[in-house]
Amino acid sequence: MQKNFIEIDGARMSYVDQGQGFPVLLGHSYLWSAAMWQPQIDALSQHFRVIVPELWGHGDSDAPPATTDNMSALARQHLTLLDALDIAKCHLVGLSVGGMWGAQLALEHPERVDRLVLMDTYLGAEPEATRQKYFALLDAASAAGAFSDALLDIIVPIFFHGEGQTVPEVREQFRADLKASTAQTIRQSLDPMGRVIFGRPDLLPQLRGLVGGRTIVICGDQDIPRPPEESNEMARLINCLAAQIPFAGHISSLENPQVVNECLLNWLPRNR
Repeated sequence: MQKNFIEIDGARMSYVDQGQGFPVLLGHSYLWSAAMWQPQIDALSQHFRVIVPELWGHGDSDAPPATTDNMSALARQHLTLLDALDIAKCHLVGLSVGGMWGAQLALEHPERVDRLVLMDTYLGAEPEATRQKYFALLDAASAAGAFSDALLDIIVPIFFHGEGQTVPEVREQFRADLKASTAQTIRQSLDPMGRVIFGRPDLLPQLRGLVGGRTIVICGDQDIPRPPEESNEMARLINCLAAQIPFAGHISSLENPQVVNECLLNWLPRNR
């Protein structure tokens, strides 16, 4: 996977830029990287120009600059990337935190987003109980400067189908990648980004500002952190289509890539 780099707010963001055609911007999940989208990059780049920025402190991107203190800042930073690439309008597909900053970008700059796909994400505030749980996990990882096996036993299953039988090699690689995280990455990147994500404000009252006919909400049917009822709630507010990816948890792009690819290729217009 070839990476490109751009400086935004004094920090270097890495991104993939592959294919030709109408641009599609893919936003990945917290604790993952552009590689989470590899099956979609392969499929979509046959018809589109696919841009995959890596979240601050993830993949090959630098630690977040001090300006990255909320979702609106993340939206602005990704808009800077679009401006630098001379992309006036794109389709935006955001999974988890990618959907959070993606929806913010679409709300603040609707003229820049043609179709919006919100995947395995939730635009309400994080429920208090889970927010405290995630903050406690961040506290533990930052204090230790590492993801212990005990922490990984809690964190890794959150991202996958609950029965634990899907994509075992992806699960093992994800666990190994997290275990290899340095104390610097955890303390300077994953911890502050996690607090921005899980401390986000409630955006649900603004969702009616999204165009229902140009938005779709997609969710793995076994998503643990972002269950289908959250997706259905957002779809009702936006008045848009909702779809579930069978046999998939939070990282539906890797657990059932064929269905995700078919859904995206069928729903995203190729000529704008």
